[in-house]
Amino acid sequence: MSTTAEGKAQVTVMVVDDEPRVCRLFEKVLREEGYRTITASGGREALALAVDARPDLILLDIVMPGMDGVETLRELRRRGDAVVVIMLTAQGSLQTAREAMLLGAYDYVTKPFNRDELRMTLEKALRMRRLEHENSELRTELKGRHRFEEIIGQSERIRAVLDTATRVAASDASVLITGESGTGKELLARGIHYNSPRADGPFIAVNCAAIPENLIESELFGHVKGSFTGAIRDKEGKFELADGGTLFLDEIGELRVDLQAKILRALQERTVDRVGGSRPVPADARVIAATNRDIEKAVKDGTFREDIYYRLSVVTLQMPPLRERRDDIPLLIEHFLRKHGKGAPVSLEPAAQGVLRAHAWPGNVRELENVIERALLLKQGSAITLADLPEKLVKRTAGVEDILLNLPEEGIRLEELEKNLIIKALERHKGNQTRAAEFLGITRPTLIYRMEKYGLKPA
Repeated sequence: MSTTAEGKAQVTVMVVDDEPRVCRLFEKVLREEGYRTITASGGREALALAVDARPDLILLDIVMPGMDGVETLRELRRRGDAVVVIMLTAQGSLQTAREAMLLGAYDYVTKPFNRDELRMTLEKALRMRRLEHENSELRTELKGRHRFEEIIGQSERIRAVLDTATRVAASDASVLITGESGTGKELLARGIHYNSPRADGPFIAVNCAAIPENLIESELFGHVKGSFTGAIRDKEGKFELADGGTLFLDEIGELRVDLQAKILRALQERTVDRVGGSRPVPADARVIAATNRDIEKAVKDGTFREDIYYRLSVVTLQMPPLRERRDDIPLLIEHFLRKHGKGAPVSLEPAAQGVLRAHAWPGNVRELENVIERALLLKQGSAITLADLPEKLVKRTAGVEDILLNLPEEGIRLEELEKNLIIKALERHKGNQTRAAEFLGITRPTLIYRMEKYGLKPA
């Protein structure tokens, strides 16, 4: 809301005072400043007028017969009226004015008032109201942007995940999301947050694998000034920043075992111990964790604590890889064409569509989005052709089609095929995981994840 002359003309200020002379004085000054005004002679009249007049701001006298200013403020808040209230007070009741601020008053103005002081207080209050309104609209937009409907897909696998996520969102339970890189684990976590009772609180995302090992403890739990070289001031950690909201710990399987123990304590006690601190700090954050590792195997190997695994996995959601929900590929293509196409109608030539549907998508949904965005930038006409797709993708898909010409009549198990392809790739490259991953068109961490999945030992 603007505080320019034009903006002030759209602002209604209610003056509430039992002295008519005071009401007239405020009314005169406010109108000269460009505001619309209404007056009330007491608390009960103000409450009645506020229902229909819906003022943007109320100047409320504290000392009035019958219902005084504090009682009026309390009743406004009880019935859910979020109007900005500034208390009017004489010097003798300053303490009461300060107490009223604890009940939700924005500020107070002393009587007799200074015109410049009144102007500044009103403008600050209206700026605060505008920011709160903008923040509310932003939260609403974020809730809409992170609805579960934004996770595109109609396949049985993805609908099952979303059904469970919708039910768990209403609770405060910890959630563990598993799945390969690029499957949309953070998008699912945001959906859970913005459909939960904590939606108005912060959503803080931390990639545990991306923070240097010597800084991760300070990032998560904060530190106090002087606790280590470079700690020049106290710092809140991510747990504290997520207080009242959700903390998303991505790649939690990469955390050191000692930090896993501190996270377990934070989950159980709803407090954290800052690095170098001497007392626990409250931090009420819901934790949603994610990993692309086989976390159960990590528990058996002793690299991930069993107690925190069970504490985090109150509910476990597994995001399926794109190759296991191929029916969703056309829907995702259509979504990304709209998202990155800037409103222009774009079609896919049948040959290009065939390549996109046949590709194994080792990078999952993220890889598909990148390919579509690239194709839209490179296309010369109104349709995406084979020439607009990455050459490696087109060649690889053609090779895959040749392999699949001789499918056995009795069928084949996809997992056995994938396992054998990994074995053959490792044999061809003499156990070199980096070269084998490149040959298969996947990242080395993804190859290691699948080797662990199938119990394949490094050469």
